[in-house]
Amino acid sequence: MELLSLPDLMQATGGTLTGAIPDDLSIERISTDSRSLIPGSAFWALQGETHDGHDFIAQAQQRGAALCVANASNAPALNGPMLLVPDTKKALMDLAHWYRGTLDALVIGLTGSVGKTTTRDLIHVALASEFEGIRSRKNFNNTIGLPLSLLEADHRHEFIVLEMGASRVGDIAELADIASPEIGVITAIGPAHLSTFGSINGVIQGKGELLESLPSTGFAVLPGDDPVVRQMADRAPCPVIFVGEGDDNHLRASRVHASFQGLQFRVDGVDFLIPVCGRHHLTNALCAIAIAREIGVRLPSVAQGLACFEPIEGRTRLKEIGPWTVIDDTYNASPLAVAAACRMLPDLEVPGIGRRILVLGDMRELGDTAAIEHQRIGELAAQQKIDLVLACGQHADDVARGAESAGMSQHCIAAGPDLESIKAVLDCWLEPGDVILVKGSRVTRMERIVEWIAERAALEAALRGDYRQRNCA
Repeated sequence: MELLSLPDLMQATGGTLTGAIPDDLSIERISTDSRSLIPGSAFWALQGETHDGHDFIAQAQQRGAALCVANASNAPALNGPMLLVPDTKKALMDLAHWYRGTLDALVIGLTGSVGKTTTRDLIHVALASEFEGIRSRKNFNNTIGLPLSLLEADHRHEFIVLEMGASRVGDIAELADIASPEIGVITAIGPAHLSTFGSINGVIQGKGELLESLPSTGFAVLPGDDPVVRQMADRAPCPVIFVGEGDDNHLRASRVHASFQGLQFRVDGVDFLIPVCGRHHLTNALCAIAIAREIGVRLPSVAQGLACFEPIEGRTRLKEIGPWTVIDDTYNASPLAVAAACRMLPDLEVPGIGRRILVLGDMRELGDTAAIEHQRIGELAAQQKIDLVLACGQHADDVARGAESAGMSQHCIAAGPDLESIKAVLDCWLEPGDVILVKGSRVTRMERIVEWIAERAALEAALRGDYRQRNCA
C-alpha cells in the first residue's frame, strides 16, 4: 500500500480525528487483527458475528497502532489517536474505492458459481510472466476482503486480480463499485447459495452485475461453450471474448487431454501443459490465456508460466499417498463443481489405476433444492461408472438413493452421518492402487478424510518396516 496521509484518510472516509496525533502521521498498512498488527499500522475496528474489533482497540494501541479507526457511536474512551466514522465497514469500503482511483494498475474482476479461486490464480500466473501484479489473498472476496486486497496494491503493480463472491443479488454490484474493474470474467453459473439467491435466475442476475459494471473501454471473458453464460453477454457494454472448444469461440483449445501429468491442450499453435487435475479446468485456463493475449503477453511466455502453476491446498490437488492416489478437492462444493469432479474421475489417466472412489460430504446452502441436488450427484456418479460411492452428512442418504436408482449396486454404496463412519468404511474398502476423490462443502471438514488416509498410509508403512526388520533378525 502507498503511504496514506491523515488528509487522505479523512477525505476518503469522512471521519473525524481525536486524540494527540502528530502532524506528519502517515499510514502504510491497514490491519483488522490486533494480534498480527505491525507497529505504525492503522487498526480498523470491524464488527463481526462473533467478535467486535472495538474490544481490541486498547490492545492495538499497546502493540503500536499509529491510528485506530472506530465507530463514533461506540468508540472506547482512550487517549490514543483515533479516526471516528459512522460505520467502520463502510469507511473501509470508501477508502478502498478512493484508493482505487489513485492506482494506474489494470483491475480484473472475476466471479462465478465455481472455479473463481483457481481462475484468479491462473490469471495472476499468466500475466506475471511479463507484468508485475497482485491477486486477492485466500478467500478475500467480500466487502471486507476485497477492499483489503485493493489496499495491498502500490505503484509497482501493473495489474490486480480480484475475486468477487456473492450470496444475493446486489453483492457483485457493490464490490464492482469499490473496485471499478476494467476486465470482467464469469467462470460458470450453477446452483450455489440458493438459500439466499432464491433461484438459479437470482444467481444469473447477481453474477451478471459484474458485466454491467465494466466500462466501454474494457472487455469481458466468458466461457462460450456454456449456453447460460453466453446469453449473459448482452449485459456487457464492452467487447466480449468467448473461450472454449467450440468453433464459435474467439479463443479455441484443441488437442485437449487430461492425465496424471496435468491438462494438455493447444491454443494458436502453442502447446500448454498445466499441472491441474481434470478437464473441467480448461475453461479457467482459457480465461487466463485470453486476458493475457488481449493485453499483449506472448503465448509462449504464458505457456511457460502456467506450466509452473501450483493449485492451492484443497483445490483438486492430486496427491500420491502411500499406495493410493488422492484427489484433494475439499475446499468447497456445489452441484456444478461436484458434477465436474465426477466426470473427471473416470477419465483421469493414472498409472496402475485401481478402483475409482468418490467420498462426498454435504453440499451446503442449496435451500429447498438440497435433497434433489444430492440425489442427482448420486445418479451422476453411477452413470460415470465410479466404482464406489461414500456419502457423509445430512444428505448422505439422498446421494445413496440417487446412485442406487441409476443402477449402482448397494454393495458399492455407503452412507454415514459423520466423518468417523466414513473412515470406518474406507478402512475396510481401501485397496492398493485405488484413486480417491474427496470433496464437500467447507463446513463439512472433508480435509480430515485426506489427513486420515495419510495417517493410515504412514501406519502401514511403519508396520511393513517393522515386519521386515523382524524377518531379518
